[in-house]
Amino acid sequence: MNAPQRPLRILIAKVGLDGHDRGAKVIATSLRDEGMEVIYTGLRQTPEMVVAAALQEDVDAIGVSILSGAHMTVFPKIIELMRKNKLDDVLLTGGGIIPENDMKQLESLGVGKLFAPGTVSKEIADYIRSWVAEHRTF
Repeated sequence: MNAPQRPLRILIAKVGLDGHDRGAKVIATSLRDEGMEVIYTGLRQTPEMVVAAALQEDVDAIGVSILSGAHMTVFPKIIELMRKNKLDDVLLTGGGIIPENDMKQLESLGVGKLFAPGTVSKEIADYIRSWVAEHRTF
């Protein structure tokens, strides 16, 4: 695939009632510092709002920060909406407090790599770059 002629566009979202957004803000800032254009949706987003914003902003990746334990509901719903809206070449990734078995199950549904707290930001940026270069159609 061809690399984009613009910075990668990443949507960072907090879904549901989880009000802990420090991690999402740290990742958003880190990805911006890595040269990516970051759109942060803020707190209390629904899966529908996240996918609508991804469509509107023409993003390369969606990153969801989740600490509420609702990951087995949130990620499958976002993947479903992404497929309905033909966002097949957009990465859905994220992180937070997600047990490893759940990470594996979500990845089998089409969710990209999920990151635990403490992951080095550069690792996340490198993963996004690599995935987009391999999968995204420009």
